[in-house]
Amino acid sequence: MGFVKVRASIFNPAAPEKTVEVDGIVDTEAIFTVIRKDILESLGIKPIDRMRFKAFGGYVEHDVGEAGLVIMGKKRVVPVIFGETEDTIVIGVTALEIFGLEVDLVRGTLKETELLLL
Repeated sequence: MGFVKVRASIFNPAAPEKTVEVDGIVDTEAIFTVIRKDILESLGIKPIDRMRFKAFGGYVEHDVGEAGLVIMGKKRVVPVIFGETEDTIVIGVTALEIFGLEVDLVRGTLKETELLLL
């Protein structure tokens, strides 16, 4: 599956008045959302845990936390990985599910999905 470009705003749930607009991609093969740590730190978002991930043929450890996102006019708080300065901002499937969004493969955009209460 290809990538879908997305424009989003990031905010600290504890201080939602300040936001940073970013361009990123939606990756339906990524579980978590990755946001550069310099952006998260500039908003005062602090890590709440450190997790180990399988990547690049080995393992890496990254700080994780929670950040507010605004996508398509909806505000939600999602788990995020504190990425490196050179990392692309990636919206993963956990965030998509929290937002109730899915990728429209025909249009290459995001759209609302049918939510199931099961």
